[in-house]
Amino acid sequence: MEEISKEELEERVALLKKFRGLLQQQRDKFREYLDVLEKQENSIETENTDAIYAHTELEKQVVSSIMSLQKVIVPMSDLYKSRSGGKSEESIASLQNDLSKLQDQVLAQNKRNRDLLRSHMDSIRTQISSFVNPYKNRRSIYAEKSASGSMVAVEA
Repeated sequence: MEEISKEELEERVALLKKFRGLLQQQRDKFREYLDVLEKQENSIETENTDAIYAHTELEKQVVSSIMSLQKVIVPMSDLYKSRSGGKSEESIASLQNDLSKLQDQVLAQNKRNRDLLRSHMDSIRTQISSFVNPYKNRRSIYAEKSASGSMVAVEA
């Protein structure tokens, strides 16, 4: 086994701590995202459009922060792998496993929400298409066919 210097060991420890912290942040963001999606599902079921909109806006913010974290985590992961010689610490492997499970749950919940929204949209379209417009093909609602006089009597 090769000896590493104290500086390199400190660098690896700092890298490990930073990488672990980033993975924990991402895990927390995924949990937050899953929570938002679950609340959004409830809002879809109750047809609360204001809440659906609010959850969608919150979802955009959470996804944006996840993407920002991902931009840092990918290079950090590569650096960690190159410095550790391919060995992964148990806590890092556990965090990555948790992240993978959370990501699968988020994708499944997202699919459920999309399917539920699609179902509600189809129902609304069906309701709209069943409406009958009694004024269709009429020039004016006041242009009823009725008897009317054709001559005007003028008296002086």
